[in-house]
Amino acid sequence: MFQTMIRRCQWAKTEPSIAYHDAEWGVPVHDDRVLFEFLILEGAQAGLSWETILKKRENYRRLLDQFDARKIARYNDRKVRQLLADPGIVRNKLKIAATIQNAKAFLVVQEEFGSFDRYIWQFVGGAPRQNSRREMKEVPARTPESDSMSKDLLQRGFKFVGSTICHAFMQAVGMVNDHTVDCFRYDAGVAKRSSTGAQKR
Repeated sequence: MFQTMIRRCQWAKTEPSIAYHDAEWGVPVHDDRVLFEFLILEGAQAGLSWETILKKRENYRRLLDQFDARKIARYNDRKVRQLLADPGIVRNKLKIAATIQNAKAFLVVQEEFGSFDRYIWQFVGGAPRQNSRREMKEVPARTPESDSMSKDLLQRGFKFVGSTICHAFMQAVGMVNDHTVDCFRYDAGVAKRSSTGAQKR
């Protein structure tokens, strides 16, 4: 009964999306492995619904070695065939190839900047951008910041990192707070990641 009275962002309507919205979306992430997970999942989502990815998330973790970039960067043709044969994830050759390429590029960024976290948060000046959207229709699909992030990632060899994907990533990991102002999670944009959500692994 209480749950029906809670105001949430309009897109959080089903059980998977509500759980994700309430525990994770928009909470700042600074753990490299979790950042890499979201980068890969947002790319996998291209052309699909985010709910589809949420339902397959545990399968991705299982099949992709808990998003260990070092292991993924070494995947061979046999592993690729295994991934393409598993219905638990999105079986798209380009997206799977991009996952491996992104792992390699991710490791290079870590080496250059000391952490992917240090690199990626520079696109918002190191702190979450606190927006004040009243309705979801006010939320843009891309921003100058996501344009800049996308351009730089592409130059570094990342794939499936267009500006729209980058903006979705920024929203997911709390680089921007796009909860609507009437959402009960709006003020949680600077909170620590919930212990019930994705954590350091």
